[in-house]
Amino acid sequence: MPKEVNGLPNIKSAIKRVKVNAKKNLRNRQVRSATKTAIKKFDVALKSDASAAAAMLASTSGAVDRAAAKGVMHKNAANRKKARLARALNRANAAQ
Repeated sequence: MPKEVNGLPNIKSAIKRVKVNAKKNLRNRQVRSATKTAIKKFDVALKSDASAAAAMLASTSGAVDRAAAKGVMHKNAANRKKARLARALNRANAAQ
């Protein structure tokens, strides 16, 4: 249970909100972290080998879509991020 500045609330519904919010916060952090990790792996693959990055684009886009579906990321932000990943891949392929 998270530590509060003033301790736990006294009201039963407020105590439940603290518990529920802590669970949701943990889940959201895990999803956001997994999404960031997938994007970082894609960036590393893009710098080293564009063909490997092309294979990773689908899994990275899936991770971003899952984050949007779970409400961790707005759907427009997810689509913008996927478009930027695809554009980076296309630019890397054009540069070769």
